[in-house]
Amino acid sequence: MINRIAILGGTGKEGKGLAYRWAKAGYEIVIGSRQVEKAQIVADELNQLVGNAKVAITGLENHQAADWCDIAVLTIPFSGHKALLESLKECLKEKILIDVTVPLVPPKVTRVQMPPAGSAAQEAKLILGENVQVVSAFQNISYEKLLTDQDIDCDVLVCGSSKEARSIVLELVERAGMTGWDAGPIENSVVAEGLTSILIGINKEFGEHTAGIKITGIKRA
Repeated sequence: MINRIAILGGTGKEGKGLAYRWAKAGYEIVIGSRQVEKAQIVADELNQLVGNAKVAITGLENHQAADWCDIAVLTIPFSGHKALLESLKECLKEKILIDVTVPLVPPKVTRVQMPPAGSAAQEAKLILGENVQVVSAFQNISYEKLLTDQDIDCDVLVCGSSKEARSIVLELVERAGMTGWDAGPIENSVVAEGLTSILIGINKEFGEHTAGIKITGIKRA
């Protein structure tokens, strides 16, 4: 059973949004950062937002957070992706890593630019090896939607290295108040990651911040 979630590099906007949603759902959350003080500041901010004494969000250094958790969530800019994963490889053994990273290359963030591995998630899998289940998710959800108590009308594509790992992450998607779809093997993560650049471009064109995707034509319970 997944109870303890570490948001690695969780002091950014997306990390805070996911932490807020899962804390509201009753999960134990640790914010990870290179600097413990920075993680603790963000944890304190989130505790005030959540307003639930039964759920205490704490802040730790990334390695401590990775050791502590049942499941890790990586929410950092692509520029720091490889180095952080290499440093956390031992801490993440036998765990699931949800990789939210998008390979954006400033200043042309509206152009899809994939790394040699194919996607950020595939790069993570190459670095971490067979002892870590890597799942790609949440790239197409804006933090503005996460940091509210409103229903989110955007869907989440979940790609990963095993059906079992994808099922676990799909449950976390649902508990965070979103609709998730099993989008298949980790190779398919290139589509979800690439969509982010397209959505950024649409947001810029229309002066918005929260463009997302929705799967239609499927009847679900």
